[in-house]
Amino acid sequence: MAGILKNIDSPAQLRMLDAEELEQLAQELRKFIINIVATKEGHLGASLGVVELTIALHYVFNTPIDLLVWDVGHQAYGHKILTGRKDIFETNRQLGGISGFPKRSEGEYDTFGTGHSSTSISAALGMAIASNLKGETEKQHIAVIGDASIASGMAFEGLNHAGVTNANLLVILNDNAIGIDPSVGALKEYLTKARVGYKPASDNIIEALNFKYFGPVDGHDLPGLLKVLKKMKEIKGPKFLHVITRKGKGLKKAEEDQVKYHAPGKFEPETGELLKYDTNGLPLKYQDVFGLSLVELAENNEKIIGITPAMPTGSSLKYMMKAFPQRAFDVGIAEQHAVTLSAGMATQGFIVYCAIYSTFLQRAYDQLIHDVALQNLPVIFCLDRAGLVGEDGATHHGVFDIAYARAIPNLMIAAPRNEVELRNMLYTAQLGLESPLIIRYPRGRGVLKEWQLPFKKVVWGKGELLKEGSELAVLSLGNMAGNAKEAIQQLEKPEKVAHYDLKFAKPLDEELLASVFKKFDRIVTIEDGVKKGGFGSAVLEYAASLDYKGHIELMGVPDEFIEQGSVHELQEISGIHVEGLRQKLESMI
Repeated sequence: MAGILKNIDSPAQLRMLDAEELEQLAQELRKFIINIVATKEGHLGASLGVVELTIALHYVFNTPIDLLVWDVGHQAYGHKILTGRKDIFETNRQLGGISGFPKRSEGEYDTFGTGHSSTSISAALGMAIASNLKGETEKQHIAVIGDASIASGMAFEGLNHAGVTNANLLVILNDNAIGIDPSVGALKEYLTKARVGYKPASDNIIEALNFKYFGPVDGHDLPGLLKVLKKMKEIKGPKFLHVITRKGKGLKKAEEDQVKYHAPGKFEPETGELLKYDTNGLPLKYQDVFGLSLVELAENNEKIIGITPAMPTGSSLKYMMKAFPQRAFDVGIAEQHAVTLSAGMATQGFIVYCAIYSTFLQRAYDQLIHDVALQNLPVIFCLDRAGLVGEDGATHHGVFDIAYARAIPNLMIAAPRNEVELRNMLYTAQLGLESPLIIRYPRGRGVLKEWQLPFKKVVWGKGELLKEGSELAVLSLGNMAGNAKEAIQQLEKPEKVAHYDLKFAKPLDEELLASVFKKFDRIVTIEDGVKKGGFGSAVLEYAASLDYKGHIELMGVPDEFIEQGSVHELQEISGIHVEGLRQKLESMI
């Protein structure tokens, strides 16, 4: 590593540079990020877009004494590199390495752990009020939030509160007109007017909330950023700086295709060309099976609606948005709104498929209970990224959905073991569903090459015997059937183990379970969710109600937050990989 960056291991060293040297540092930092992400993978475009802003913030403000919070954290790679993690940055998002998001345990510069959106303003405001209470009136508190994230309800709750305080809070709007997909909504249109020079003086929404508003300013003009940030330091109370950046800045391909280069996988660092992978003959991703199947269903049922909170590409609702733009909605980063919007449409007879990542449905738990389940509205929640998701780590694993949803009355929880089952559940859900339904499925590719088979009706709440056995019963849920099947096949005496796919965590197939309890005195449950309160717990509860005297072993995610790593590595840590299951079964036969 040549040049200036090699000598920078802390913001204190950064602040020793002449301002004229910062332009070269920005070039080196951008190249460093590109070179590592090209081979190690990760979130590229967001971090490239804020290189100058990152340098300027650490140059002007006295971090870590001044407190800096990055919203979501997709854009924090430059921040990590400048705050002592340059030499280990190649471990980003890997098992035992640093997190792809800000994380308090990594050091004092990561003031608040993020990973979900729209938390930065509330967190920074909390810090600012705490500083006032401690008499630290000169301390600065900065929240950097994107134009997609600031449209979320929680961000407005923070702005609303901050405007009636004397907190020393600077909110920086990193406006690049895109989150993962392009930003949507009326606020986006408002910000676009500001970007093109329209000055909403009398109706400035930010000033109406008692913030001192500045901008828009060019987020790639380092001298300009230094000047305005120094001015911000001198102003007391809540203030707001609107910064215009370009996601993917400095890599032509990333600037041209900002959606694909949000997290592009491996690519050629000099040109940005994505490395080619031969996907011929590989199964489709579950998300695409969902998206394409929904289009098939919508072609024959005009009452079908698709809704997603800012994930049309990630959830593949993009297919329906293209085919039926009047019946498919991206509502922005607004999970609570997405759930209640779905409920509202369901009251009017529409069949609503709400496509949302498992980890993000956590953000709308109240709406799931009060607005959907309490009123018994038949909304269909299609939970993508259920289970362990891999390198995004603890903030993104979808391991809690079974446990948190199982306690809710009226709500069914289904988990297809393959793509055909997913299709059939989606199909059956539009044939007169009478209560809300969760269909959970994993991140990544499925297991079947031939998935687009004719639709068949599913019987809700019914499991299936996959393999007979004489001594031990394995009860798997969802895609864990694959690991269980393989583990059984590797046993010395596989004929001793029966395998059942329960398909539903709620309602349980009590008839099937009663027959299993009668036949077997040793049972193993397997799930890719938390063991406490999950599918296995439900089986235990039912077994206790029947006074079952046998032994039931629960296998799933342990009672701890699982960090980043490949899905296989994390399944191994949880003991639910094939070899872990094989060993457990062998020990019980």
